[in-house]
Amino acid sequence: MLFNRQALTCLFIAAALSTPTLAQEAALTWDENDPRIGLKAGVHDAGEAALNVKLLANRPIDETFSNAVTQHGASTANTDLAFQDDFVFVGNYGGFNIYDVSDPSNPTLRVSVVCPGGQGDLSVYGDLLFMSVEELTGRIDCGTEGVSEAVSAERFRGVRIFDISDIDTPRQVAAVQTCRGSHTHSLVSDPLDDENLYVYVSGTGPVRPAAELAGCALRSDEQNETSLFRIEVIKVPLAAPQQAKVVSEPRIFADDTGNIRGLWPGGDHGPGTQRTSVTNQCHDITAYPALGLAGGACSGNGIVLDISNPANPTRLDEVVDPNFAYWHSATWNNDGTKLLFTDEWGGGMAPRCLPDDPPHWGANAIFTVADGKLELGGYYKLPAPQTATENCVAHNGSLIPVPGRDIKVQAWYQGGMSIFDFTDAANTFEIAYFDRGPLSDSLLTLGGYWSTYWYNGHVYGSAIVRGLDVFELTPSEHLTQNEIDAAMMVQYDELNVQEQPKFSWPASFTLARAYLDQLVRADAVSGEWASKLNTALDLAADGGDDHRNALGRFDAAANALDAAARAETDDGHPNKIRKMLASTLRELAQVHR
Repeated sequence: MLFNRQALTCLFIAAALSTPTLAQEAALTWDENDPRIGLKAGVHDAGEAALNVKLLANRPIDETFSNAVTQHGASTANTDLAFQDDFVFVGNYGGFNIYDVSDPSNPTLRVSVVCPGGQGDLSVYGDLLFMSVEELTGRIDCGTEGVSEAVSAERFRGVRIFDISDIDTPRQVAAVQTCRGSHTHSLVSDPLDDENLYVYVSGTGPVRPAAELAGCALRSDEQNETSLFRIEVIKVPLAAPQQAKVVSEPRIFADDTGNIRGLWPGGDHGPGTQRTSVTNQCHDITAYPALGLAGGACSGNGIVLDISNPANPTRLDEVVDPNFAYWHSATWNNDGTKLLFTDEWGGGMAPRCLPDDPPHWGANAIFTVADGKLELGGYYKLPAPQTATENCVAHNGSLIPVPGRDIKVQAWYQGGMSIFDFTDAANTFEIAYFDRGPLSDSLLTLGGYWSTYWYNGHVYGSAIVRGLDVFELTPSEHLTQNEIDAAMMVQYDELNVQEQPKFSWPASFTLARAYLDQLVRADAVSGEWASKLNTALDLAADGGDDHRNALGRFDAAANALDAAARAETDDGHPNKIRKMLASTLRELAQVHR
């Protein structure tokens, strides 16, 4: 036993009393005519359904890479993605592949690295690439022969660090061992320190023996010695990454008395609820350095961390949810006022999007955040039933930087990709999707999207079996071309989704049009007023004879928007957009006069 139930009875009761709940529906509801229903099965010839997205390219997993990995019995399943410049780094249980996407419609494989060890999640920072390794067969030298001994100096479980200054010849420069390996990891930069980088390690594997790595201990009877109930923090000197090492092991699950098992003890939450895993680990942590915060999806709890001191994160708040089986990953909205958690009910291997499955199980829970405290706002689950041969549950995704809105693109394994709006946490809705039929119509086989992320104007999907996909958004009633164009203005030199960046949009005619489209959609301005402002925007952007007159209209429009905002008693989303548009118009008038 990892904990004493009797000792935790009072903690369990307190957690249960504070548990957020929403009315549970009997089953998922969906459109019976949804084209995702009944798609043909197949590996590379499956049926496809798409709404408001266009598939630009698919690149199957490289055959030479696969052969090199599978001849030794290792898996070639694709995992997570990282991005830098014109490159997409695709993690894999057998190593990683780097694609050149300078032409997103024609990705080309640049280099493959065979280095088995699972899970293979990747991050990039400058000339460094980081890779998670958890399996017992992982070797320090990336060898494919594995490790069979119970204790071995050749075994590697932790975070590998590669030098990628020459993109064609990645070179391992460090391998930091950890007690439970690295299922996932998150980079954390310090805005006050440009000489060091931190890596938060989320290990979910078995604790290795102390004979293999000193300091590791499974025992939980001596609390301060156990390798459970903690994360590990690696400090990486950027000028000497070979000196990277674990510098702290924060007990972020401890209660106020110092009991390290202070959070969810495991078990169900009462009749009709989920059986939730004990909180002795984090599966994933999403850092938001610009806010000094991180969101942790940690087995039986969702947590908020203060990371203002990156080497020593501290917990600000935690929450449980009777609908969650396993807290898997986290996504902040751009202003840090919401934190979305995913529930990986069934561990990613099970078909959890069946017609009779509860709509709040294996879904997203969206919490509002104020002063570091969490409050449940709503749920979102893929609104299309899948078959019994399709593993399906909420998995990895990222924000799409549409100004003024909270929009996420998310993977659902064989449920495909779903893009949805959670600006109003209680009223989420789907904007777009892409789905393929099951890998098999008779056998449950692991597949589908591991992650789908937005990067510099396109969506990239890591398909476990089918390879790398690239998409572009198309306009619809839910998302205009102006909003898509504004999102494409956000460009990054690199992106690691678990180190979430803060989006910003320069004042532009595109930005103003995107805000105006949102006000029109919300019926917050009249059609005539919107038409006149659009005409002024066109004239100002054209730079012709009426340029200055058009700019003069911006001030009048901004004043009208401010007056409407002051008159509105409910400061909801449309009112916020009025203020954003007014500010943008004034800035445009000043810059272009």
